[in-house]
Amino acid sequence: MAFLTESEPRRGVAEPVLPGIRRVVAANPGPMTYHGTNTYLIDTPDGVVLLDPGPDDAAHVAALLAAIRAMREGGQLAMILLSHTHIDHVGATAALRAATGAPVAAYKSSPHPDFSPDIPLDDGDAVAGFTAVYTPGHAADHLCFAWRDGILFSADHVMGWSTSIVSPPGGDMAAYFASLERLLGRADRVYLPGHGPALPAPHPYVRDLLAHRIARENAIAAALENGPANTHELMTALYSKLDPMLRRAAERNVLAHLLKLESEGRVVRDGERWLTKATVGA
Repeated sequence: MAFLTESEPRRGVAEPVLPGIRRVVAANPGPMTYHGTNTYLIDTPDGVVLLDPGPDDAAHVAALLAAIRAMREGGQLAMILLSHTHIDHVGATAALRAATGAPVAAYKSSPHPDFSPDIPLDDGDAVAGFTAVYTPGHAADHLCFAWRDGILFSADHVMGWSTSIVSPPGGDMAAYFASLERLLGRADRVYLPGHGPALPAPHPYVRDLLAHRIARENAIAAALENGPANTHELMTALYSKLDPMLRRAAERNVLAHLLKLESEGRVVRDGERWLTKATVGA
């Protein structure tokens, strides 16, 4: 697959992305977050809407508050939207809520023990000019947010710089497949992801993501035709050239694929080892 790249962004600065949208990239770079988590500030008729607070980092919170003041006299924050409750997205929520009094809108059911939304959202709900699009897979509570002019804030479901990690139990590969298919049925013209640059004309890329996952799934099934294996053995065979820092995440993806294949009756497990039905008892 062909991925997108971008230069390292300026830290603590709200950079324009599209008309009415600015981005502040948190200082939490890494192999799972690229240059850092994207926090978006969107200018709406009712005030600034902030999407994904980012990590619990005082400098990032201060930069966001300064950017909001620069966008709107008095620093009015109308609402906080949260795509999902992974720590690199939800971490700064409490600090921003306390500093601004803005309500937080997120998926109705939170797996995070210390978080509950002020405004619980379900698929298709409209809030502050946005429409929630429920896209589980990367996370059980994952929402994309559709805005005007074909703009979709795709968070961690689709990112142009990398594929997404699907780590059970919160991650679900069957749901991820279905959520990708769902986006292919929409007419969005540009995605603004949770990490990395904007993704224009996204449908060909989403189709490539789906094809990549199908190919990976078929490779796992084919590997098991040679005999039982555990997730580490499969990861080692299939991701032999992978950066060592990403191997644990790759193993979680393998497990997610195996659970999907198990639900479809294509593989079974025997303790920590997996095998195809054709090799059971062989």
